[in-house]
Amino acid sequence: MNKNIARLRRAKSTRSHIRTLGVPRLSVLRTGQHLYAQVFTADGSQCLAAASTTQSSVMEGLKNGRNADAAVKVGQAIAAAAKAAGIEKVAFDRSGYRYHGRVKALADAAREGGLQF
Repeated sequence: MNKNIARLRRAKSTRSHIRTLGVPRLSVLRTGQHLYAQVFTADGSQCLAAASTTQSSVMEGLKNGRNADAAVKVGQAIAAAAKAAGIEKVAFDRSGYRYHGRVKALADAAREGGLQF
């Protein structure tokens, strides 16, 4: 079993638990170059808000999109977008990644931005 299959297996079990909660889901995707965050409806059928390091407004003043500073900016941007869409409470879907580094920085910034996990 390779690393990506194991990560997807962990993500699948987390998402099945989040689905039973019935709240919107804040999902994180981490790549080598960028970081993406999306808020989905409770059933996962529609994306309500999104932010990523590919957006020029997020990348202002950053050297690259693959560090914790960029994750903080994405967390702030997703919190603002979710608040604009009328979302206060979300379930955090770390997509099978360990909760540290960029994923933790994004989650902490989203909490400071007003989202409740």
